[in-house]
Amino acid sequence: MKPLFIAGPCVIESAELLDVVAAKLAQIKEQTGAEVYFKASFDKANRTSIHSFRGPGLEQGLQMLADVKAKYGLPLLTDVHESYQAQAAGEVVDVLQIPAFLCRQTDLLVASAQTGKTVNIKKAQFLSGEDMQYPVEKCKEAGAKEVWLTERGNIYGYNNLVVDFRNIPLMKNYTDRVIMDCTHSVQRPGAAGGKTGGNREFVPAMAKAAKAFGANGYFFETHPNPEQALSDGPNMLYLDELDGLIQELLA
Repeated sequence: MKPLFIAGPCVIESAELLDVVAAKLAQIKEQTGAEVYFKASFDKANRTSIHSFRGPGLEQGLQMLADVKAKYGLPLLTDVHESYQAQAAGEVVDVLQIPAFLCRQTDLLVASAQTGKTVNIKKAQFLSGEDMQYPVEKCKEAGAKEVWLTERGNIYGYNNLVVDFRNIPLMKNYTDRVIMDCTHSVQRPGAAGGKTGGNREFVPAMAKAAKAFGANGYFFETHPNPEQALSDGPNMLYLDELDGLIQELLA
């Protein structure tokens, strides 16, 4: 199965940021012929602190994503945190993503599946690869035509994650498309004083290890200046490093 790539900023910060990132992704897609999806969140409802930036919200955020699709022709992915968001998001994006902490929420899975769009379910930090059989079943029995699974690491003590790469082939028992979230897997959750830290220097190794274990999709949060990002900066890949890494993974 040909690999696909999902990339974009953690959260919609501005139209200008979306333009910069989408233009780069469109260039990568044209140069490599790879299947590339643009991702960004309209609302980060699970931020550590109530004072953290969340995004523009459902209505404005979806319009901004629709503008990206119209201008650059990139398929879109965004995450939904509540069941009522699924229908509206499904009218704009191509893939609805279920956040890891919510991957057992039946109503959210069913609502997303009923849109007819592809559903990408992130494996929770507290579940095994085998446990993901049941979220997939919920989506398929609710009518989902295509379901993806994404590995993003497991809780390792406090404020840390570790990746068991065996989950990639294990999850292929339930779906053909298994993606590696190469940036959230290097997070240090809540370890930066009211926000999440991370170690972006390990992102390329995460991607290459996942390829060795059979991943056929790669998820990267990326930003032209991660130090200035409003969410997840410490684990986001520099935008100017994305092209080279994708080329390596396609080799």
